[in-house]
Amino acid sequence: MQLLERHFMGAFNEASRQQFDTAKQHAATVTAALNAVNAYAEWAPVSDLAKFKLIYGCGFLLSSVDFRLHACEFFRLVCQRKRPMDESAHDFDSAMGSIFQILMNISIDFLCKSSTSVSEINDSEVEFAECVCESMVALGSSFMQCIIRDDNLLPQYIQEMLGYFQHVKFGLHFRSLQFWQVLMKDLVSKTKVIMQAAEGSPVDKEKRAVRLLINDEICAAILDVSFQRMTKKSVHSGVVLSTEPLELWNEEFDAKVDFSQYRSKLLELIRLVTIHNPVVAAAKVSHGVQSIINGYAIPPVAPQGLLFLENMQLGLETIVGAIFDASTSVLSTSTDVKFGVQRILEGLLQRLLGTKWTEPAPAEILARYLDAFGPFLRSFPEAVGPVINKLFELLTSLPLSLEGSSAISARHARLQICTSFLRIARASDKSILPHMKGIADTMAHLQGEARLHRGEHNILGEAFLVMASSAGIQQQKEVLAWLLESVNKEWTQLEWQNAYLSDPLGLIRLCSDAPIMWSIFHNVTFFEKALRRSGAKKGNLNLQNPLSATEVSTLAHPMSSHLPWMLPSLLRLICSIHSLWAQPIFRSLPAELRAAMTISHVEQTSLLGEGVSKLSKGQLSLLEGSSMETNKEGCTGSNENDIRNWLKGIRDSGYNVLGLSTMIGESFFQCLKSSDVALALLGNVQSMDFRHIRQLIHLVLIPLVKSCPPNLWEEWLEKLLCPLFVHCQQALKFSWSSLLSEGRTKVPDIFGNPSGLELKVEVMEEKLLRDLTREICLLLSVLASPARNNGIPSFEQLANISRTDLLSLKDLNAFASNSMVGFLLSHKNLALPVLQISKEAFTWTDGDSVSKVASFCGVVILLAISTNNVELREFVAKDLFYALIQGLALESNAIISSDLLGLCREIFLYFSDRDPTPRQVLLSLPCISPVDLLAFEDAISKTSSAKEQKQLLRSFLMLATGNKLKAIAQQKSTNVISNVSARPRRSTSSPGPSVEEDDTVGLAAIT
Repeated sequence: MQLLERHFMGAFNEASRQQFDTAKQHAATVTAALNAVNAYAEWAPVSDLAKFKLIYGCGFLLSSVDFRLHACEFFRLVCQRKRPMDESAHDFDSAMGSIFQILMNISIDFLCKSSTSVSEINDSEVEFAECVCESMVALGSSFMQCIIRDDNLLPQYIQEMLGYFQHVKFGLHFRSLQFWQVLMKDLVSKTKVIMQAAEGSPVDKEKRAVRLLINDEICAAILDVSFQRMTKKSVHSGVVLSTEPLELWNEEFDAKVDFSQYRSKLLELIRLVTIHNPVVAAAKVSHGVQSIINGYAIPPVAPQGLLFLENMQLGLETIVGAIFDASTSVLSTSTDVKFGVQRILEGLLQRLLGTKWTEPAPAEILARYLDAFGPFLRSFPEAVGPVINKLFELLTSLPLSLEGSSAISARHARLQICTSFLRIARASDKSILPHMKGIADTMAHLQGEARLHRGEHNILGEAFLVMASSAGIQQQKEVLAWLLESVNKEWTQLEWQNAYLSDPLGLIRLCSDAPIMWSIFHNVTFFEKALRRSGAKKGNLNLQNPLSATEVSTLAHPMSSHLPWMLPSLLRLICSIHSLWAQPIFRSLPAELRAAMTISHVEQTSLLGEGVSKLSKGQLSLLEGSSMETNKEGCTGSNENDIRNWLKGIRDSGYNVLGLSTMIGESFFQCLKSSDVALALLGNVQSMDFRHIRQLIHLVLIPLVKSCPPNLWEEWLEKLLCPLFVHCQQALKFSWSSLLSEGRTKVPDIFGNPSGLELKVEVMEEKLLRDLTREICLLLSVLASPARNNGIPSFEQLANISRTDLLSLKDLNAFASNSMVGFLLSHKNLALPVLQISKEAFTWTDGDSVSKVASFCGVVILLAISTNNVELREFVAKDLFYALIQGLALESNAIISSDLLGLCREIFLYFSDRDPTPRQVLLSLPCISPVDLLAFEDAISKTSSAKEQKQLLRSFLMLATGNKLKAIAQQKSTNVISNVSARPRRSTSSPGPSVEEDDTVGLAAIT
């Protein structure tokens, strides 16, 4: 401290005498001393920093322009310290209280200056203020107890933090946002504690003091700032908001602050303030919305007004959601609060209902405002009717068909208004049930007059299904029968199937007939929505129905009766789409269709991880709108993007329909022939892209495997899984071999006009390979799950059986009915490719895949131990044991190395008494001798601890391979990246001896 004081005064005095060289030397010494002090600030006891007046000294230097940033760094470091739990806590609190006063004095000077004239504040002052604000935030977030009993200091601190939050400079506002989030979250979470605390208790006094300070005025100020700052300074449309001198978020901040994350923080703060003071929040948002509406009561609404309306809609949605969230109990605290909120929101709703906007963009936003009232409608059902009527008014006010850009905007607005019906159906729960008939009648009327697009009808139909889910299974059945009646007649007609699905050229004709093409799309997507929205909800069991959960589960699923007419035509459609990729057909297709079958730019971006942009069904419907408007008479063909979107939409929804149908139960398996399903899904599997096979496995085959009852395994699993595993084993082996030996994978997927360098194509190809590998290994882990293998004894149960008692072993077929893995292994055409995949996966540099396939191998080992099947035992004792050791040589398997060692241990322990093969595998390792093996066997026999046995095996394998097993090697730093190959590029490797080629097994090739 003396050093700081002496040289600071020396620099000041020398500078006043114009001795600048000497002054610079003193200043350099002060800076060096501050750097040393800052090093102490990170670890020295805070009480010592106060005792030796370092806090005071650095506080004094905050007033010096030359040294204030270094001095502020001291406070930033101290404010991040943790409060001690021993007797020094009192001194710590006292020191922090002093820091509060020092920083608050500096803050008040800056805030007063900036409030009078923002233009006089330079960048250096703003940078310093940001550092001070950061320290103030840290203080208030962690050490508020140091000033909570000070009736003068606490209110002043709250006001200064509000000043930072309201500041025109974005950096200061953003830093203070964290404090207000922490404070309001703490207040909201402590509300119940405060209410339950005894009057006069410490908890009561301290918490009530803070709650009283966050009064209506402060809440209103926070909300005002939050509403203002939810807008960007500029947008792609070129609109610049007239909010100067307020510094809004703009692209310059993007590197530091992502706007979507920033706005989410603001919305969370609005939610917390609403819970704390619902009446003020409702009043502020109501006033803000009505002010904007009043400003644009006469059309048209300016672009700037649309931006403000969009942002206020987010605020309204957040506030209404918070008020009527049952978990927060906002309205249960006071009758006055409930009535006050009701009065304010009813007034705002009436204003919205009376607003006459017929342009697409304002009408769409108005519908979003109405659906934001969904939680309100749940508590006040009398308002549902007017809201429904207003939505239909908005929908019918927009024209069905226009030309040019107006058609797109009107189409989009109509779809969004229909989506508002869906949101209200979700949020209002049973309040909307009395209005179902009226909505149905209006829908029928509009449809009869051809005033509803098919996509709009689908969304409204989905809303109906949401409503029906609150009324029970029977109501769902009636709604589905009504919604699907017309679809049934259209979907089951043979004319369109024979015209478009009877031969490959039929799909070419279909892609030229836009109305039929998109009608099929809407049918398939609605089937998916119907399946997702129907069925008994677990949370609704026993709430209204006296039936027990068991009785409810026995009721037929609402969609069961519709599967027999839905699925056959869908399978035929999917089969036709799959056939397009078969080479003889692909070569004969028009160039436009071939281009649509390649990987799109959006998918390429997703594969590269440059920004996942998933195309939703709603976006597809919007894209469809342009085609429908220009091709409604079927006179012209769809373009490449239309065809691509259609193919993707049919595949996505079609696979989902099949997967969801399998979950219904035996209805799926009873209404279809397994041979038809296998032919449709896997008849062209050899021509399918990797991305499509992965999707088929994930969306269809895994749900089917999970749902298939044991008595149907023979009929279904062999026909579906055999062609899949045979093809995947060959394709994955070829691609991985190419990747590991040549540095470039080979996949069937075609990239349409790949952007960028060839390296990007290689990255995408490798990503496709890894995705399919992980999916096929996930399928194996599902097959090996305990729920599908409950007939297999565990390792613990097998431990009680003598390892040499061969008479107790069963035939493999004995497990075919109570173990899905046993079923697979008992069918040779399934067992061979499955076991080959499980063995080869350990040599592929993908830790994710290995972690999934390891569980499958564990069940295989159990079956090999429990059965008398010689071939299976030989595979486990030799091939699998060797593959596991190979897997331990890959660093990518480090995260799963413990499980791999466990499998190795089980193979050696349970087979070494029956079969010499495990010993032969170990003796073939490059650095081992029979004496070493005997010593290992003697050591492992002396302990029954699995952990100790694995440790012994680990040490032995490291010795036997010359420390070449990277997955279990001791490293100072482990950095495992399982999705990046460590491989030579364009190099040729010399293959080592393999189990298949030679009886001699060895790891001499491991380097």
